[in-house]
Amino acid sequence: MTEPQNTQQSTEERPFSLRGGIPLGKIAGIPVVLAYSWFAIAAFTVIVYGPVLAHNDPRLGVSAYLVAFAYSVLLLISVLVHELAHALTARMYRWPTRKIVLNLWGGHTQFEDFTASPGKSVLVALAGPAANLALAAGGWLLLTGGQLAGVADTLANIFVWANLLIGIFNVLPGLPLDGGRLVESAVWKATGNREKGTIAAGWTGRIIVIAIAAWFVALPLLSGNQPDTSLMLITVLVGGFLWMGASASIQQARYRSRLHLVDAAALAEPAIGLPATATVADVLRYSGAGVPAVVLYGPDERPAAVVDDAAAAQVPAALAAATPASAVAYPLAAGAYVKATDRGAELLAYLAQLEGSDYAVVDDAGTVTGLLRQLTVLNALTGKRQQGTAGARAGTEGRN
Repeated sequence: MTEPQNTQQSTEERPFSLRGGIPLGKIAGIPVVLAYSWFAIAAFTVIVYGPVLAHNDPRLGVSAYLVAFAYSVLLLISVLVHELAHALTARMYRWPTRKIVLNLWGGHTQFEDFTASPGKSVLVALAGPAANLALAAGGWLLLTGGQLAGVADTLANIFVWANLLIGIFNVLPGLPLDGGRLVESAVWKATGNREKGTIAAGWTGRIIVIAIAAWFVALPLLSGNQPDTSLMLITVLVGGFLWMGASASIQQARYRSRLHLVDAAALAEPAIGLPATATVADVLRYSGAGVPAVVLYGPDERPAAVVDDAAAAQVPAALAAATPASAVAYPLAAGAYVKATDRGAELLAYLAQLEGSDYAVVDDAGTVTGLLRQLTVLNALTGKRQQGTAGARAGTEGRN
């Protein structure tokens, strides 16, 4: 599966990290990570198929479990080839690949920021299933050659069927499966709106889950038959994964449709910047003039702190002129300021890298013009009703 990422991270060399998985190195310059969750599916394969192989070929004995593990490795290789096909096809269109992750559910390819089109999206998506069908064809040629026997013949058969199933299953027309890109691109092409295409493909993905559950679970139960326990477990796991993936696709599309509302200038509350030497009296003077927020500059003349107006109001009038504003302010995170012209996905990507929940807004000259609250951005993105400034500020102070 492909997993587009709207991110501003650089594609330059990065050190590998064991966080979340084991780095396997790079293939064609693309980092490959084996998620720890893969070992769960490997164990499941050994536990379920080991006894089956031992029953079908008693000569294997305990080594049947080694053969079952070899099957999980072959499946891993098949998924890797599938994801490499995505990544290498995307490279033709200059879509930079961040990494390939192999995990419990198979795997996915993460891309950096790129410009897609309906046609390119379909070709990149279908490259994965096409690679699996090619592997299945290659394995079938080996089998028909008649030169394999014993364990090699067993593994070759499993390899052929596994790749055939992976290829066919992934072209089903619903997200998060690769075939969902066909639906997405068709609707995208017809309407000119990618988000509508993604939502449509997400819903067809949900319909596929319902159909799978009906076929493998509901129908056997209605006919009076007891479904196979392992098959039911696989159905539940795969169905749950597909449903979550389809739902996530729908939600992401809805967020993308609201990206135009994420605008630093439009969402920021008015603010003024004061030097670090400002006093509480200075702050109160501007607060009385109707300026909701006061931002203090640091020694480098960049936004460094936000005045807590409630704390400033509690300073006795006789001490206001002698109390530094910094005494009633909380610090901004490093780099927590954006330009008034920043908007959309680029703005979200930058904010995601910052700590804290308040961000100063500055003009081209570096002068503070507003204060952007994280809650305000989230409300704009999700479509939730904006809470009052006081409530947003209270939440901000509680987090800082």
